Amino acid sequence: MFFVADPQAVCRWWATHLGGVGSSPAHEDGFWWFDHRGIEVGFHPQDPDRNPVGGSPVVYWAVEDLVAERDRLLAAGCSPHRGPLRVTATRSICQLVDPFGNTVGLDGP
Repeated sequence: MFFVADPQAVCRWWATHLGGVGSSPAHEDGFWWFDHRGIEVGFHPQDPDRNPVGGSPVVYWAVEDLVAERDRLLAAGCSPHRGPLRVTATRSICQLVDPFGNTVGLDGP
């Protein structure tokens, strides 16, 4: 769940840029979501007092090529936040900020 100013716009952006999404964005009462590899990714209207933009936990997506996926998302409008950092001999992580102010992570070789 991400808390965002414009759930529809953020949902559509992530559904487009994650690639391979099996279902289209859906909505009900201001809440937008899509399914990605069996995981429901949700976007809820922000609440400045309880759930401000950027206040969501950092979700890490497992990717097959961290550098290539990071570069692709940077080109799509994300900005670098942390890393890449090597956490084991075969695994690295990084964090990006999407165009809407949400921090997301990538985890992969």
